[in-house]
Amino acid sequence: MKRLFIALSLLLFLSGCTGIPDNIEPVRNFDIKRYLGRWYEIARLDHPFERGLERIYAEYSLRENGGVRVVNRGFDPESGKWKEATGKAYFVADENIGMLKVSFFGPFYGGYNIIALDRDYSYALVCGPNRDYLWILSRTPEMEESIKTELIKKAKALGFDTDKLIFVRQ
Repeated sequence: MKRLFIALSLLLFLSGCTGIPDNIEPVRNFDIKRYLGRWYEIARLDHPFERGLERIYAEYSLRENGGVRVVNRGFDPESGKWKEATGKAYFVADENIGMLKVSFFGPFYGGYNIIALDRDYSYALVCGPNRDYLWILSRTPEMEESIKTELIKKAKALGFDTDKLIFVRQ
């Protein structure tokens, strides 16, 4: 009985990591094939696994056995070396909804929620399972200031602490 309780508690905890913050909706009419390829990180809220890195980008491709292969890379100017993490992502619900779960560490998944997306798939606003994780992504290493401003404004209206955004040196 104790093992069952622990297993159910762990399952409940892990499932909460793949959700989306309250009052935020992922994009609809999402097309993963158009989303594939390289995305540059323009800005993010701080978190340990990218701390201190520059020239950060992610590559998305389809996995042979289903889902999406994710490769995140960033340059560490202190060591002079590139750091890379490879993961996998799967849709949480319908494939037309920009709500995925991503894992870089075995069975542990985190939410990857696309909450704004350009109709040409040239920029995106992505959040995690809560308001502690936010990324502004672009197909190019630089983004028009007006677009960046609009995405920051949208994120702020959704309750993200945009004053703490880190703008990535590309």
